[in-house]
Amino acid sequence: MKRWLARVGIALGVLLVLLLGYGVLVEPRLVLDEERAEVPIPQLGEELAGTEVGVVSDFQLGMWFANTGMVARAVETLVAAEPDAVLLGGDFLYSTDPSVDTQIDTLLDLLDPLLDSGIPAYAVLGNHDHAVGAAEELTTALEDAGIPVLVNEVAAVPGPVEDPARQLHVVGIGAETAGRADVDAALAGLPEDAPRVVLTHNPTVFDRLPAGSAPLTLAGHTHCGQVTLPGSPRWSYLALTAEERMVADGWAPEGFGAEGNRLFVTCGIGFSLAPVRINAPPQVAFFELQPGG
Repeated sequence: MKRWLARVGIALGVLLVLLLGYGVLVEPRLVLDEERAEVPIPQLGEELAGTEVGVVSDFQLGMWFANTGMVARAVETLVAAEPDAVLLGGDFLYSTDPSVDTQIDTLLDLLDPLLDSGIPAYAVLGNHDHAVGAAEELTTALEDAGIPVLVNEVAAVPGPVEDPARQLHVVGIGAETAGRADVDAALAGLPEDAPRVVLTHNPTVFDRLPAGSAPLTLAGHTHCGQVTLPGSPRWSYLALTAEERMVADGWAPEGFGAEGNRLFVTCGIGFSLAPVRINAPPQVAFFELQPGG
């Protein structure tokens, strides 16, 4: 019996080591999930049918054993797809070591293909960007590079429509956990009945959006649990740490949030706490917008 238990213990130990090796060296560094979906936008005119938006979030530069190679691959994937706009969901940085200036230089280098492509890009900041005291420097660097950083603000996406009220708009909401989210202020900048996509770092903002105001809301922050059991984000580490109702992965269930609003939470690229991802691979997502809904 003791010999059998020892063998079982050794086998489990080997499996655990293999799983950890996969979660550190394989999934987060070699596997890039590409999510694609078609989304109806009630206010969208026929002239903007087929408009494509790409989104990526949570680079987490400065995290130990950071995932810069996958960040570069994600940016290249976005650029190769040639969407009409790219949305960056915040948490660009994670720590102050190396220095914030060094990390911002790294960020701009990684974003070079996007900056050179001419694809319009828009960003919000995340809780870690504020926590490391980098919000002001990040905003200046990104905006100097041509990427507006939206803090409860709206930006119109250039396109074939000249009437500003009919152009696609990006509504950027400030970081919730940094106390910067103001839904009313963000929506106040929208022309009446303008088509829109809402970008927020924290998915917890979603259920405060008024009915019909956010036919597509895109968020990050959760890393899709980072370590999850298949098919059940409730069994991720988030279930042990989250103190508020949160959609951790993909599309929010029907009935969550106000009527007419939809939420998608992207898995992001980087890490928090530990450089591991299991059943929550890095992700870029693309949304083809169509009139209707």
